[in-house]
Amino acid sequence: QVQLVESGGGLVQPGGSLRLSCTASMSIFNFNAMGFYRQAPGKQRELVAQIRRIGSSKYGDSVQGRFTISRDNFKNAVYLQMNSLEPEDTAVYYCNVDYRSEDFWGQGTQVTVSS
Repeated sequence: QVQLVESGGGLVQPGGSLRLSCTASMSIFNFNAMGFYRQAPGKQRELVAQIRRIGSSKYGDSVQGRFTISRDNFKNAVYLQMNSLEPEDTAVYYCNVDYRSEDFWGQGTQVTVSS
């Protein structure tokens, strides 16, 4: 069983930045991929960013160029640096890992972009 602990959400003004963290209960080398999804009220959960075991990454179209995903192998953690935040980025952000072809999720952290 994988446990994921997220942190870093909060309230930020448009144009601001936040950094989300997700720490796993085991070595991240166990995972095929790690990443963040988000879900806004009334919308489906969508991919924000993902990094694969080999190091390649992909981003959702709406965050490309503004968000950056990275990882720290020694801390078993993945990070999402979010810059130039927009009100449309407001959502609950969930950490996700693919472990032996099964998805595991964090508890979610709220990000609110508002003036």
